[in-house]
Amino acid sequence: MTAPAASAASELARYIDHTLLKPDATAKEIERLCADAREHHFHSVCINSSRIDLAYSLLDGSDVKVCTVVGFPLGAMDCDAKRYETEVAADAGAHEIDMVLNVGRLKDGDHRYCTREIRDIVEAADGRLVKVILETCLLTRDEIVTACKLVTEAQAHFVKTSTGFSTAGATIEHVKLMRETVGQLAGVKASGGIRDTAAAIAMINAGASRLGTSASIAIVTGAAAAAGKY
Repeated sequence: MTAPAASAASELARYIDHTLLKPDATAKEIERLCADAREHHFHSVCINSSRIDLAYSLLDGSDVKVCTVVGFPLGAMDCDAKRYETEVAADAGAHEIDMVLNVGRLKDGDHRYCTREIRDIVEAADGRLVKVILETCLLTRDEIVTACKLVTEAQAHFVKTSTGFSTAGATIEHVKLMRETVGQLAGVKASGGIRDTAAAIAMINAGASRLGTSASIAIVTGAAAAAGKY
């Protein structure tokens, strides 16, 4: 694949949350992630919360934000635990929060619970941007639409497709559906399985305003990405 022109690569980079969420990620790998993010001017690094302090110190003075995950990857824990996790992440220096929706509660039709949980996280984030991971591979079309409406009602800032740890990642169909549902009320983050430039551009054309991927460098350079889910 031909490498993107410099201007196109720079534009793509600003869509990307450069992601490292594997449980065995080491401090050296986080350092490399942050160095790559600074070099390519990605929008953020997305990391597990125990690494916020390190990433924050490494990115201080740069244009790269620190994003972390809450309730990851299942979303099934008590909402008070998610709220506390958000407060700790904010205190540690996170600029953005990617929280996992309680999928089981959504499937129960317990919309009040889901809305309250999202609102609690938005409140705990104290002005920081909140993205809600729907895990679309586990949902029907109607459930995706419902989830998107709950997210906008709760005044979170983004709907996001996937954790990258379930049965599948982002699809063009789901990104289009999410964008059609939220309109301009929220952003749409596509994540999971975006491994090259063509896939990234396809997701943006479908309506994504942010991309979560560990293949960030391959996307902005046109190189082949290593095998992986996220």
